[in-house]
Amino acid sequence: MNTRMRGRQKAAALAALLLMSCLNASAAGGSIERGRYLAKIGGCNDCHTPGYGLSGGQVPEAQWLVGDQLGWNGPWGTTYPSNLRLFFQKVSESEWLKMARERQLRPPMPWFALRDMSDEDLSSLYRFIRTLGPAGELAPAYLPAGVEPKGPAIRFPQPPK
Repeated sequence: MNTRMRGRQKAAALAALLLMSCLNASAAGGSIERGRYLAKIGGCNDCHTPGYGLSGGQVPEAQWLVGDQLGWNGPWGTTYPSNLRLFFQKVSESEWLKMARERQLRPPMPWFALRDMSDEDLSSLYRFIRTLGPAGELAPAYLPAGVEPKGPAIRFPQPPK
């Protein structure tokens, strides 16, 4: 075998190793594309992106996950969908994984769905949302039960007694 052939084989082997390394790193730590997919199908935009449901999901990605002024009112008080774009700029990936596993949030946030996601999926969501960059304002603060929201709110019925 001549020197030129050996050089090409070595280069091909090195390229294959680099490709496998990149694929393994992406699979192990989550990917931005998977995060985008999870945000779409996981319902994140339904609450955290204003107008997403009413437009049939036709809100441009640049406007995704900025929180909303629409409150969710029920026996727990009134909660507002937080601005995930600002939130994810302030927490590390490891802090996010810990929160997703341990925090029990107020309704209607399905905290149990986050708890049950794989680390790879949670990392993918984190990485995708971080790539969107900071945008928008903070959502209104939580209002305890008995405090009437000033703006629009979806009202859940009181549980039967």
